[in-house]
Amino acid sequence: MKDENEEIEVYKGSGNPFADAGFSNPEEALAKAELARQIYKVIKSKRITQTQAAKIMGIAQPKVSEIVRGKLSGFTIDRLMRFLRLLGRDVEIHIKKHEQKNRNPWLAVVDETRPKGKRAF
Repeated sequence: MKDENEEIEVYKGSGNPFADAGFSNPEEALAKAELARQIYKVIKSKRITQTQAAKIMGIAQPKVSEIVRGKLSGFTIDRLMRFLRLLGRDVEIHIKKHEQKNRNPWLAVVDETRPKGKRAF
């Protein structure tokens, strides 16, 4: 049982759980996770099975399962974007000048169906 006077350490996250967990390329990991989340959302919205999605995407059903479960090491950002296009979604890439001098340039996937200002993580 915990002592009621025991203090709990709390850390403010960076906004990217992959950076907080020490991933070597956290922006890419977060982008891949958001692309996978979008693939999952499309499959759900179309009310299709993983087997049906696999046929549309040109891959085996276990690969769809990996995407849905966030096991993304075998997938590139390019490949995940191609799957979204095959599932009938437009994918836009916006390039802009980096303005924050105290931060490195970043990579992000923006969900336009999410209310403005709300991040995936």
